[in-house]
Amino acid sequence: MSETPYPQHTALSLAASGVPVLPLRRGKVPSGNCMACADNACGGRPNMKTPGLCRCPAPCHAWAAATADPAVIVSPAWAAAWRRAVCVGYHPGGAGLTVVDLDDADAIAWARTALPATRTVPTTRGEHWIYRGAMRSVNGVRPGVDIKSTMAYARYLGPGTGTMTDLPDAVRALTVKKPSPVRLTAVAVPAGGRGGECPHRTPAYLDRGIAMAEQRITEASSAVHATVFRTFLAVLSTHGRCGCLTDAHVARLFTAAQSKGETARHCTDAWTNARTTLGL
Repeated sequence: MSETPYPQHTALSLAASGVPVLPLRRGKVPSGNCMACADNACGGRPNMKTPGLCRCPAPCHAWAAATADPAVIVSPAWAAAWRRAVCVGYHPGGAGLTVVDLDDADAIAWARTALPATRTVPTTRGEHWIYRGAMRSVNGVRPGVDIKSTMAYARYLGPGTGTMTDLPDAVRALTVKKPSPVRLTAVAVPAGGRGGECPHRTPAYLDRGIAMAEQRITEASSAVHATVFRTFLAVLSTHGRCGCLTDAHVARLFTAAQSKGETARHCTDAWTNARTTLGL
């Protein structure tokens, strides 16, 4: 019997340690969707953020296809992907890990002063710092620094050196976005409103409506983009034509949206799209 080919051999070794793996082809990218799963027509893998009913046996859904089951790794459905593979990827979050991907020398220098030491793996241009514990993945948390954990994959580049330590609060804090200053000149209600006190709502009613809109956004547990747009649409449909909205009201809505991870640009786009929808 022929020897198990690399990188499949590496994948089996990692899987034996409970690390979910997947084949990566040239360019460090996973296998593309098969015909049945193209454009996510299948509904997605069951362990993706939006659960679906797909049971495609191929490594067809990037990080969500990662597995630690050796029977799947050596299955005929994965054979073609291994033949094209140039390296092994793994799902850090699925293994209870977080990878701080430091992309250059400046990022490494920053990490050495800002983060506790842990297991380190050299990469082509920088280093992977691997911590014990999972969190959400976010790219670009600072220049040259990405966080890879849940719903993401990382390239396996060897066991690394050093003792792996617990995921520190300093890494978790990198993904907490502070609200950006609101560019009110870009989002103010257009001219044409009559200004002054709203002719059909009291100031107290308006303040209560803004507070309810803030709450709707901050309590959203999913579909944040859609919730922000619908909330902006509701506020503008009630108060967008009478001129009662002030810069302070708009700033409160934007701050609520940014506390949920929305960017200032998305807030501006959502506000503009809501105005366009209503013909303001």
